[in-house]
Amino acid sequence: GTWYKTDGLNPNYDLFDCQTNTFAATSDKALDMGIFLRVRRPEESGGGYWENELVEHMVVDDKTDNPTGRTMHTEGKMYGLTFSENWYILGESDGSGGVPPFKLVAYKGHTLQGNYEGAFVYAKEPTLPEAAKPAVREAAAKGGLNFDDFLRIDNTCPAGNSLNDASAGTGTATTDWVDLVVGEGGIIDWISPGWRGEYKQR
Repeated sequence: GTWYKTDGLNPNYDLFDCQTNTFAATSDKALDMGIFLRVRRPEESGGGYWENELVEHMVVDDKTDNPTGRTMHTEGKMYGLTFSENWYILGESDGSGGVPPFKLVAYKGHTLQGNYEGAFVYAKEPTLPEAAKPAVREAAAKGGLNFDDFLRIDNTCPAGNSLNDASAGTGTATTDWVDLVVGEGGIIDWISPGWRGEYKQR
């Protein structure tokens, strides 16, 4: 079904606005994850946002023969970078016992730029319900994380100021991708500030 990412740990990967993931099983060991997100352009760079939709194929790991302890894994390309990612579900609720549904996910990934990691919370509502927070906090602590370090993801999704090419659909125009990745205030500016050399000593 559909889950909202409500709180994230790594600002370079987890905190994009309006994040929903939709999961559909393709077999008993695999599923397709539909991803929707917005990338905000800072106001000082003109404001607005890009929206994008994409699909990742997730492989569910066998719990009985799994020395890594991972729950599932995926690999593919995003923003032009080939990546591989291992996911670990650290805690979850199915909605019973008065704890609203949630999943706490940690991940470790790799691209040619190096390793990265983070964590996030899924909920069935745009904002994590207060009644779920004690269980999320406990699961995070058991996994060596502090839920106080997580930041809330903005899932209000206000209309207007879209930077997408309306004639090309959501996030599919070449010009959209160029601006999204290397434009001022784009993805690379977030992940590697100063990559153009603007902070180098002259």
